[in-house]
Amino acid sequence: MKKKEIMDILVVGFALFSSFFGAGNVIFPPYLGLEAGSNWLLSFFLYYIADIGLALVAIFAMIKTGKDVDGMTGRLGKKSGMLLTSIIVLCIGPLVAIPRTAASTYEMTVVPITGMSGNMVSIITIVVYFAIILALCINESSVVDIVGKYLTPTLFAGLLILIIKGAVSPIGTIADIQLENGLVVNSISSGYQTMDVMAALIFGVMVVKSVTDKGYVTEKEKNKIIAGSSIVAGVGLLIVYGGLTYLGATASLLYPKDINRSVLLLSIIREILGQPGIVILGIVVALACITTAVALVGSTGTYFERLTNGKLGYKTIVIVTCVASALIATMGLDTIISVAGPVLNIVYPAALTVIILSYFGDKIKNDNVFRGAAIGALVVSIMETCAAQGFGMEFIYNLPLSQFGFGWVLPAVLCGIIGSFIKSGGYSGKEVTSKSN
Repeated sequence: MKKKEIMDILVVGFALFSSFFGAGNVIFPPYLGLEAGSNWLLSFFLYYIADIGLALVAIFAMIKTGKDVDGMTGRLGKKSGMLLTSIIVLCIGPLVAIPRTAASTYEMTVVPITGMSGNMVSIITIVVYFAIILALCINESSVVDIVGKYLTPTLFAGLLILIIKGAVSPIGTIADIQLENGLVVNSISSGYQTMDVMAALIFGVMVVKSVTDKGYVTEKEKNKIIAGSSIVAGVGLLIVYGGLTYLGATASLLYPKDINRSVLLLSIIREILGQPGIVILGIVVALACITTAVALVGSTGTYFERLTNGKLGYKTIVIVTCVASALIATMGLDTIISVAGPVLNIVYPAALTVIILSYFGDKIKNDNVFRGAAIGALVVSIMETCAAQGFGMEFIYNLPLSQFGFGWVLPAVLCGIIGSFIKSGGYSGKEVTSKSN
């Protein structure tokens, strides 16, 4: 492998790592470790598979099929595929995830470090935050390089300092906790609920463009760099998430199980390094938020520029995305999460279904298999969301695997089989092949 290829893999891999490592994900592993105690390694493994494992499945599905997100959702039909992809981009972008990064920066960086809070401090933080994001994203071609070369190494170094110090000088003894089914369920569902699979679809748009801009033209060349980058990101996240889970396990005799996740993380870091640790954590969280937001804003701009055939320019979309995200961020973290949750829960199963089927897309000639399976997953996810919101339909929780968040799997399989018996216009792979190059 050439030196340039190795460097490009590392740069893109670091960018992908930081894109997945959003601030919301920082707080999950320590709590899992606290809850699992002596079973922390198993809990971490299950969480990692359900989170990053599924996200990497999405990326490798793109590699295997030679298609981007449009290419995969296109098997649902042109309009249906476009609608699903647009909803995914909007949810993972300006409507939910991007505002959440700003709100997280305020709550986990500004407030703990400065001790200042209130509406005015929050608004100032959000304005400054999105000014930084806009400055980093306005030049499309440099987004990945900025994140991969500069921001991520700093982020990774800060995390390693905290993890190594906590491993060398544990804050407490790991509790001997008996393995229970609830622990397994919670570990899997926590990873699943991060919904990084949808994020992977959107990051893929940016990564493919970045790889193309670096001079890799053929599908073989692109896939080689993207695959290598995905492995780099996966290994980096394995180290970080594993370390954070272990830190949580060392606190399993010190804090109650009902402790707030953010408070737990701040408390652990304060025990490890005192106030300097809080400052380091604040910087890490801010960098994690910025890198994720940069990736999401850049991907949103790239996607909608392509969707409109250039009628809406990248810079215009980026500016609108930043302004809209800033306005939504003023609602506060709790409000954003409460509003976004039901929408994400509805869309996620259908997206994951399409991704999994895409692996076998060359063998599935009937597009109605995709449509049937997606409809099955969508109907169940709507019913589960209604049940969670108190609108009845609790019977839906009796479906197999529902305790893991996968109650939609069996209906999706059955509806996909039914779809296979309905004639379609045939395999539409040629019509939706990626246009990223």
